[in-house]
Amino acid sequence: MLPSRSKLSVAVFLLPPLLLYGAAVLLPIAQSLFLSFFTWDGISELRFAGLSNYAFMFTEGDFWTAVTNQLGYLVVCLVLQLGGGLVVASLLISLTRGRELVKVLYLLPAVISTVAIALLFQRIYSMDPAGPLNQFLGLVGLDGLERPWLSDVHTVLTAVSAPEGWRFVGLYTVIIYAALLTVPRELEEAARLDGANQWQVFTRIRFPYIRPVWLTTSIMAVTYAMRGFDIPYLLTNGGPGQSSELVTTYMYKTAFLSTDYGYASAMSVFIVVESLVAVGLIVLVLRRKAV
Repeated sequence: MLPSRSKLSVAVFLLPPLLLYGAAVLLPIAQSLFLSFFTWDGISELRFAGLSNYAFMFTEGDFWTAVTNQLGYLVVCLVLQLGGGLVVASLLISLTRGRELVKVLYLLPAVISTVAIALLFQRIYSMDPAGPLNQFLGLVGLDGLERPWLSDVHTVLTAVSAPEGWRFVGLYTVIIYAALLTVPRELEEAARLDGANQWQVFTRIRFPYIRPVWLTTSIMAVTYAMRGFDIPYLLTNGGPGQSSELVTTYMYKTAFLSTDYGYASAMSVFIVVESLVAVGLIVLVLRRKAV
């Protein structure tokens, strides 16, 4: 057991971040939970509404459209961030030269301003004048695929999800790459001598070693994607129609445009609950596979 002085030192160092976390995270969650049981426009007095905000939320079509879009947004982000990060990290392991340069180039988008990324992808997706994406399709003879990516209801959700996936793929690449470096090379060499191919080496040796890190990165990627707001809002504001509306953008509009803070708070509580459920499922699945 730690001596009393060590316990006191730990408490002194932990108290400031815990207070900051409580003020910045836990307090707003508690306030949202409280407001979700009331009707309030931000000016007049609070009117108790009971569970009516939640009842309306679970029966409103626009809300479920936003939930469906959020799931699509989540899938695209996970494929690009976790799938792309794992592939690039595995390739980095095999590189002998230029490894640091590649890591910096992949990590760079994570430190670029969100507004700058949104403006960049507006230019990339542009139809008139033709942006780089449509120009490339024309050069390779795929003119039929040219389209206004942010105005087409069939492509807009993927178009607003891709920048978010690209933005953080470098971060997860570096994390997974650092985990792969801890895998004992003698185990891999022994497996290859026994006739194991690259896929068997990855599934039987590498991935079990990096499973704890994979669990952490999965939780990070899922929770960040479920709270995704800035890039979709800046690119399309949820349009055209509701084809790229996410729960977060719908919540923002409900609170600050419709001034229905009670209903918006109910949606914020929903986001917290679905994030906790997603984290629980990730932990359950990955730990069960580890057994």
